[in-house]
Amino acid sequence: MKIAVTYENGTVFQHFGHTEQFKVYQVEDGRVTGTEILDTNGSGHGALAGFLQDAGVEALICGGLGMGARNALAQAGVTLYAGVTGDADAAVQALLAGRLAYGTEANCSHHDGGHDHAHHGGCASHGCGGHCGA
Repeated sequence: MKIAVTYENGTVFQHFGHTEQFKVYQVEDGRVTGTEILDTNGSGHGALAGFLQDAGVEALICGGLGMGARNALAQAGVTLYAGVTGDADAAVQALLAGRLAYGTEANCSHHDGGHDHAHHGGCASHGCGGHCGA
């Protein structure tokens, strides 16, 4: 099984559609057997679900994402663990231990408005009420 995490400097990156890297964990028998960092090469919102599917990812741990991304991930067969913050490695270990706190619903509803988010430095700064990583 492969688990991907939106990744930046060792932590869970908080905006799925703007993630530049995923850390992918190969898991066998309930333990991590290897990791790799995948660059998204500028792929954004809509393309990232296909990117993960092509990489053989079965589960995603991330911070905030919109309904469109959630739907695309579901269509790609990727199980979603959203609203996660903190250390990426610790999040994967918590998932494997059955104690990861997460949500399965979109938590950045402003994405449906279609405005550009390239200006923001984090979800709390762009008007989602701080729900993107909570």
